[in-house]
Amino acid sequence: MLNPAISYTRITRVQDTIVTATEDALAAEEPLEIQLIYGPLADRQQQSISVTMRTPGQDPELATGFLYTEGIIRSEKDIKAICSDSDITNTIQVSLHEHVIPVLKTAQRNFVANSGCGMCGKTDLSAIYTPVTAATPAQPVAKWPAELIHRLPDLLRHQQQLFDDTGGIHAAALFDQSSTLLLMREDIGRHNAVDKLVGAALQQQLLPMHAYLLLLSGRAGFELIQKAAMAGIKVIAAVGAPSGMAVKMAHEWDITLIGFLRQQRFNIYSGEHRIAIASLTHQQ
Repeated sequence: MLNPAISYTRITRVQDTIVTATEDALAAEEPLEIQLIYGPLADRQQQSISVTMRTPGQDPELATGFLYTEGIIRSEKDIKAICSDSDITNTIQVSLHEHVIPVLKTAQRNFVANSGCGMCGKTDLSAIYTPVTAATPAQPVAKWPAELIHRLPDLLRHQQQLFDDTGGIHAAALFDQSSTLLLMREDIGRHNAVDKLVGAALQQQLLPMHAYLLLLSGRAGFELIQKAAMAGIKVIAAVGAPSGMAVKMAHEWDITLIGFLRQQRFNIYSGEHRIAIASLTHQQ
């Protein structure tokens, strides 16, 4: 059975002076339109909420996570049914229960996102920010040992089959404090990978995710911090760099943000109190 997340193309490979005709695997990239159906039975409304460029696969998780992290729904229990014809029409319909009133103010913005940008299509500055409503942990979560955090990129890398096949995919992973990989999702869009992860966590009733760590295979942009904050995640580690806005919002939302997690080193940009380091020596 063909993997819908992978497409194949004929290429000419050049190595030094050797030319070879061969086939190459690419990360698939297709549009997905997310439609929302809501309202009382006598007056059901249908609205297109988003068109996003994504890697096909786990589309119901993507739609669920997107609606939640954008603040349009408050719980997976708001969803009555998901009808997916995405393999054929690149469209998915999410039906809400009749009593649920979606928060559509943030959706009135021509929401079209390409695979590189979760903020694309937002037509004014106020639309960028989603009100973060995740609850504060009832009690402090145990600190994350630095030696455990060092191991996480390798644990993730061993599970990235799509990356192995294509070399062009982002991953988002959820770990607990025993370094168990609970969930991992891949997508050509880093924001889609996080939405798929949050959607899967919603379906598995893992929220709020105060006790877990979110690992990002690339950089940490503002939109990923915001999505994580909506899910109640308090510790985020990225293999790549964070942006200035990501650091600013991590401070504002009391999130521990780690960047450049690779080769037995990392930088802590906010929330150092959640990281346990065996022999902590500060140097100026």
